[in-house]
Amino acid sequence: MTIAPQKLENSPPLDGSDLPLPPLVLLERFSALELSVALHHHPAIFTVAEGKDLEREIHGAHTRNLFLKDHKGKMFLVTLTQETQIDLKKLSALLGVGRFSFGSPERLWRFLGVRPGSVSPLAILNDCEKQVSLILEKKMMEQTLINFHPLINTMTIGLTPSDLMIFLEKHGITPQIIDLSPAGPD
Repeated sequence: MTIAPQKLENSPPLDGSDLPLPPLVLLERFSALELSVALHHHPAIFTVAEGKDLEREIHGAHTRNLFLKDHKGKMFLVTLTQETQIDLKKLSALLGVGRFSFGSPERLWRFLGVRPGSVSPLAILNDCEKQVSLILEKKMMEQTLINFHPLINTMTIGLTPSDLMIFLEKHGITPQIIDLSPAGPD
């Protein structure tokens, strides 16, 4: 006897339809701007380690995202390549803010409308009150192709850094691009 998979009572829909900005609507926005993305479907990925197997199948730079808050409660979303080592103390000094801590899953949902494991710079579109500063790593933005989750961790999209910037700018978002290399800024 085969039992069909069932949604648990408190679990989110598998297609992201409960999100403030559903993934399919996000993808339609790329299409409307005539920006090309490579879409990949895969099992849910919650951590960078879980996504290592996909790196062989999906070409381009793979990314990770840090949802941070400073001691005054200001929120930051930092997107960088998976390989980049980051010192949060140095990052806070570079940005001229106080000590960083990680934002809670509740704050992540409230500010960016996504769940842990689904964070990407595209989540900044859900920050209607512009309370989160988007920081993009310079090295990542120098890659040929970069990969992100389109607000759900069962899909990955690949796009060029220039298309990401066009997309963000068309939505009124101007990220900071900073050098996160150990040597520091240029």
